[in-house]
Amino acid sequence: MDPNRIIQALKGTIDPNLRIAAENELNQSYKIINFAPTLLQIIVSEQVEFPVRQAAAIYLKNMVSQYWQDREPSAGEVVFPFNIHENDRQQIRDHIVEGIIRCPESIRAQLTMCLRAIIKHDFPGRWTAIVDKISMYLQSQNSGSWYGSLLSLYQLVKTYEYRKVDEREPLLAAMQIFLPRIQQLISQLLGDATIFSVLIQKQVLKIFHALVQYSLPLRLINNEAMTQWMEILRAIMDRDVPAETLEVDEDDRPELAWWKCKKWALRIITRLFERYGSPGNVTKEYQEFADFFLKTYAVGIQQVLLKVVDQHRRGQYVTPRVLQQCLNYLNQSLLHSLTWKQMKPHMQTICREVIFPLMCYRDEDERLWQEDPYEYIRMKFNLYDDHSLPAAAAQSLLCKAACKRKEVLPQMMEFCHKSLVDPSADPCSKDGALHCIGALAELLLKKRIYREQMELMLQNYVFPLLNSPMGYLRARSCWVLHCFSPLRFHDELVLRNAVELVRQDLIDDKEMPVKVEAAIALQALVSNQEQAKLYIRPYIRQVMQELLHVVRETENDDLTNVIQKMICEYNQEMAAIAVDMTQNLAEIFTRVLQSEEYEENEDKTVMALGILSTIDTILTVMEDHKEITQQLEGICLQVIGLVLQKPIIGMAEFYEEILSLAFGLTCQTISPQMWQLLGVLYEVFQHDCFDYFTDMMPLLHNYVTVDTDMLLSNPKHLEVIYSMCKKVLTVDAGDDAECHAAKLLEVIILQCRGRGIEQCIPLFVEAVLERLMRGVKSSELRTMCLQVVIAALYYNPALLIQTLDNMHFAHSPQPITAHFINQWINDTEFFLGLHDRKMCIIGLSVLMELPSRPAALERVAGQIIPSILLLFLGLKHLYASRLVNKPDLLARAGVQDEDQNEEIPSDEDDVSESQNATHQQSSLTAGQGGDDDDDDDEDDYWDEDAFEGTALEEYSTPLDYDNGEDEYQFFTSTLLRIQNSNTAWYQCLTAPLSDDQKKQLQDIYSISQQRRSTGAKGH
Repeated sequence: MDPNRIIQALKGTIDPNLRIAAENELNQSYKIINFAPTLLQIIVSEQVEFPVRQAAAIYLKNMVSQYWQDREPSAGEVVFPFNIHENDRQQIRDHIVEGIIRCPESIRAQLTMCLRAIIKHDFPGRWTAIVDKISMYLQSQNSGSWYGSLLSLYQLVKTYEYRKVDEREPLLAAMQIFLPRIQQLISQLLGDATIFSVLIQKQVLKIFHALVQYSLPLRLINNEAMTQWMEILRAIMDRDVPAETLEVDEDDRPELAWWKCKKWALRIITRLFERYGSPGNVTKEYQEFADFFLKTYAVGIQQVLLKVVDQHRRGQYVTPRVLQQCLNYLNQSLLHSLTWKQMKPHMQTICREVIFPLMCYRDEDERLWQEDPYEYIRMKFNLYDDHSLPAAAAQSLLCKAACKRKEVLPQMMEFCHKSLVDPSADPCSKDGALHCIGALAELLLKKRIYREQMELMLQNYVFPLLNSPMGYLRARSCWVLHCFSPLRFHDELVLRNAVELVRQDLIDDKEMPVKVEAAIALQALVSNQEQAKLYIRPYIRQVMQELLHVVRETENDDLTNVIQKMICEYNQEMAAIAVDMTQNLAEIFTRVLQSEEYEENEDKTVMALGILSTIDTILTVMEDHKEITQQLEGICLQVIGLVLQKPIIGMAEFYEEILSLAFGLTCQTISPQMWQLLGVLYEVFQHDCFDYFTDMMPLLHNYVTVDTDMLLSNPKHLEVIYSMCKKVLTVDAGDDAECHAAKLLEVIILQCRGRGIEQCIPLFVEAVLERLMRGVKSSELRTMCLQVVIAALYYNPALLIQTLDNMHFAHSPQPITAHFINQWINDTEFFLGLHDRKMCIIGLSVLMELPSRPAALERVAGQIIPSILLLFLGLKHLYASRLVNKPDLLARAGVQDEDQNEEIPSDEDDVSESQNATHQQSSLTAGQGGDDDDDDDEDDYWDEDAFEGTALEEYSTPLDYDNGEDEYQFFTSTLLRIQNSNTAWYQCLTAPLSDDQKKQLQDIYSISQQRRSTGAKGH
């Protein structure tokens, strides 16, 4: 392969004028043997221009991700798809690690992605040599090869990071070689603060983190090895960052290698403590290690982290992530007496001088509020924003400390109270005090001493700030009212004032962050306080209009939730404004979808999903208002059309929501426009096929059951639905989709019984039997396919037998009728739920009474009634379980104590979080139904799931209606007719019954008589 030709083509891809011709050239060449290795040569060659090397690296990365893995031809195709040739693969495997070592950063990033893909497919099977290759470069005296070989090792470890323990064996075997070497390497470099050394240290830490973060390989890391690693981590956290880093802009400092090194060291430390080193909160295999960790390392590490926290307290720079992780470690330390004793003397200082300032409004908050209030809102609601992390960790630490250690809450409340009452206090301190109090609201409301003062606190310190000249204090005050919205108000006037002040902030405030907090607070008050709901009722139109305005402006997803909850609270009042609201929401949705940054911005997708969900809520609330639903239909169809016709990749993520909208529009009646949508859906189905079939199912069920006349008036409708089901059952769509497809065919047969769909029955039966003959592992799909044939038997027995007799499958020597009957009898125990058992009983009853019995039926005669008795036994349990309420479960929850106390004495550990989670679970399981221990052993046979309806039962059929076929009467009438008309056959059916079974049969006759006389079902 001529490298120059490829170089020229790659060069052309960079030039807009030559790009198309160059891409065509590459597309014609990439399948030629030696193309991929030549790309790698170009990438590592320093004689080639850098942009060309970069283009080659991207092209190679794309090739490896698409064509490295061996691929088989698709169904129905003979030609094998293109894969990179094994000779080429071997050349790349031989040289890619050297490429990573030799190439500059931006190219190296592409090559490491190639390496990850190659390891995923080839290690250990085809490429154990990578271990020797990396080891050779790591052991080398040439330090220039260390960083690249560590990057290569990182790809190996990352590939196995989240694998189950028993799947990590190849990695652990390799790490027996690598772990001592990388530990030796980082120890050797600890004293060297140069950038080259620190980058290598950071990479070693990333490798160790990926190795231990999901499971800790104790046989690889014994106590001695762990002690050496913990000493390394402690040293990294304890050492100073070079003074010259302070010259770098503060926003850029977190990206410096020295701080990243500390960040990764801390991530390892906190992970080890939380997941493996916290006695009472770990799984069984780590209990011994947890005791060792706590006694050996936890206090020494905590000492260093307290020093880091103190540096922050004294105004020295610490990155947000490092501070966050330090606070997370202290959060875990609270639970253990050993670490708490060391931490306790510092706790008041930490609360007042670290946590409190982090929870105050800061200069950077003010800058952002003034410059870009919408970005301020986004940041405040994004829990993962770097600037928000320390404040969130501080709040979590404060809440845990106040909950678990008794000294903390009274001291902190006194401190916050002083800030609130001091007229000369800085407004930012008032914000911090309110932030702390609001964060502790859940705990304060559990303690009578504080709960009884809260109403006064809100009146004296929060209400006045709702009119503060400072926007951030108005916003904070709204947030505090949101936090205390469950409070039981003794003075109705105080509650009325709270609601009125928040309403004013929503309607009249000019600052958008205040409006957002006011909206959330108002909804919380309305949901928690019945009186608040009454106060807002006269203003509901104005409130909802303002909420829509705020949503339109901010595109904040939390507010779509607020609107949904308000719609549910005021469903009566919604009738007057539902159409306007839906129109507004549809316009916002269209704008979000058509915005230029939509495809890059995940927040936009979340927002759009929230809007669709809100429209769906309006539809649900308005379902009894027929004339309003008709108006909403047109608006919803515009939204549905926009999603189904917009040629943007990613529209599929809205399918579930728009299908839910369409379902809501077809529950009562189906308009001509909604029937047209069926054709559009079929087109979508052709492209995205079974991926969304289960989401389509509720809507398709409506098409069949809500307007069956229209369904049958146009053959195209039934043809479209059958085609979908057939395709799902033909292509390997997965059990769930196939079960739904079979269920829909069953629903059609039962819904259209006596409606002249005889020509469809053979097609439906053939579709499911073809699927059955291909072999089905899951009992759910097997019974569902059988159920379609059973429904066909119930629809027209003679037609079904004729269909089965005419059917032949090449790979099945057994006549299909015999195969069906045998499979059915073998699988009766797998018919679960009410509908399926009922269908099975009715089907077996029809089968018993066939005028001309197939030979296969004669052979299983003795099994039919025992099978039916088993099904009735299941039904009996199911009917009983649906009648019984379970008050004992409610009683077990008990009444909450006046004061709920989770505090732990200073000399004790808190192991309640998950300690003995298994023990508690087992005792709970043992304790449940304690009075039922004397029940018959028969109950052990029934799995709890057997009493539940199956997931597919929500798709009702005429059989499930109150006036539907009664299975008790159907069966007993059938058996009586057989007894009277064919004694010999009756004997064949009943002769094998045991005395117990005869008694069961008699009970079924009795229940049938009761039902006939009372006209009742399900008793």
